Amino acid sequence: MKTQKKTYILALAPFLLLCILFEIIPVIYTVVRSFFPEGGDMGFTLDNYINIFTGKLYQQAIINSLMISILSSVIGLLVAFIGAKAVHENGGKLKQVFMSILNMVSNFSGVPLAFAYIIMFGNIGVMTMIGGNYGIEFLAEFPLYSVWGLLLIYVYFQIPLSTLLLIPAFDSIRKEWKEAVALLGGSKGTFWRKVGIPVLMPSILGTFSVLFANALAAYASAYALLMNNVSLLPIRLSEQFVGDIIQRPEFGSAIAVVMMVFMVLAITVQNKMTPKKGGRQ
Repeated sequence: MKTQKKTYILALAPFLLLCILFEIIPVIYTVVRSFFPEGGDMGFTLDNYINIFTGKLYQQAIINSLMISILSSVIGLLVAFIGAKAVHENGGKLKQVFMSILNMVSNFSGVPLAFAYIIMFGNIGVMTMIGGNYGIEFLAEFPLYSVWGLLLIYVYFQIPLSTLLLIPAFDSIRKEWKEAVALLGGSKGTFWRKVGIPVLMPSILGTFSVLFANALAAYASAYALLMNNVSLLPIRLSEQFVGDIIQRPEFGSAIAVVMMVFMVLAITVQNKMTPKKGGRQ
């Protein structure tokens, strides 16, 4: 037994080393530096956080980031639930084909995704020109270069991710449960409302927290589409480290900590809402 434990420890050592060097130490360093005064002076200050929550530019960044993250996560979950449910009920070759498409689509994100939407819905995009030629105002005047256009892009990469996460959860739904509800006179809607969704709720909430963190930290698509025209936390964060004139690493560290706090809060709320074993909350 001792030999096995030593083997496990030796096998885990490289991963623990990587985790400490590239995750734990950077997080601790970021948190500590967020309390330093700007300019590289030593000391303790809350000015960085005060400026984030009082400055209109950063208040708008928080609002936009939270709104897009929550809306894209909810919409992605709704569409993913329908898709995962369809795959669960059909299965077979359809499931294999669907999984292959999901894996392919989920890897199409970032700058290429932003350019694809510009080609389709930009000022002289394909769909925009079709809408203008045929009098379809929604397409002709589609607000791609806005928060709502950005929301559409986020929904695109949230749907395949959430579907991939939900499909395994549907395997926990047993046919016997559906048959029992049917024998008791319940409809399909009753089954999903009373049995199916409560059973899937931990997976749904867990998927939501993953989608929220994914959207909150997304940078490449937003920057490629809008650059600095819409205020978002990831864009404001990058400005503090790659500015052409002034770099503000202490203030940027504070923004990074705020983003981490939002992600931790999302996970905490998910854990509080997830039913515990034995049916206790």
